[in-house]
Amino acid sequence: MSENIQHLVMFSGGVGSWAAAKRVAMQHGTENMTLLFADTKMEDKDLYRFIDEAAENIGVPLIKIAEGRDPWEVFFDVRFLGNSRIDPCSKILKRGKLDEWRDAHCNPDTTTIYIGYDIREFHRLLRLQKLVAPWRYLAPMTEKPFMLKKDMLDWLLREGIEPPSLYRHGFQHNNCAGFCIKAGQAHFLHLLKTFPERFAYHEKKEQELRKYLDADVSILRDRRGGVARSLTLRELRKRHESGDKQLDFLEWGGCGCAF
Repeated sequence: MSENIQHLVMFSGGVGSWAAAKRVAMQHGTENMTLLFADTKMEDKDLYRFIDEAAENIGVPLIKIAEGRDPWEVFFDVRFLGNSRIDPCSKILKRGKLDEWRDAHCNPDTTTIYIGYDIREFHRLLRLQKLVAPWRYLAPMTEKPFMLKKDMLDWLLREGIEPPSLYRHGFQHNNCAGFCIKAGQAHFLHLLKTFPERFAYHEKKEQELRKYLDADVSILRDRRGGVARSLTLRELRKRHESGDKQLDFLEWGGCGCAF
């Protein structure tokens, strides 16, 4: 492969994308390397501190792009509430903007693109590679030596960088300030307990969108009794406050829209 290959890292704000970028820099140097971050305008304030420090640590320019709307604005505009299967927020605010920048500034013949999947997400990499041809996507953290998130966080600390605050608060991802339409009941219960003001905001927006669409839509689903039905954030909160033991405390969901 040409020495002038361009190395583009999709920099999500998660520790996985930082670790992937570190490996790319170690293997190829930083001369032709770029970090690209797409802002959903609904991020935890500490994410911005982290990506700036992480980019400085790697020694590579960080390009920040944004569509301009936040996820709730997208839901209202497309008249659809995202869920675990369909994510207009990520499609428009993340993948769409990243692809747009890639297409405008890169050539598939001379560019390798990197994402932060780890070995447990190797199946996602294979699926993605089929979808994005002729672009070449790699995930350095799916290669040996294998590292899981705890290993990457330990590496981050050894480099003198404080991990993103959402990790310290027990969230599995550093996306959208703890909110994600792909998350499950356990995730939103954790958001309720950890950041009740953020939960209240999303509860309010979900109710507003239900009224706007005049439809029984919700982010979550209640599958008790083997029949799926809507479970609003308001109902989830009320059940939790009543001491309901039948909530799904193990359903964290597949939150991980960003690379």
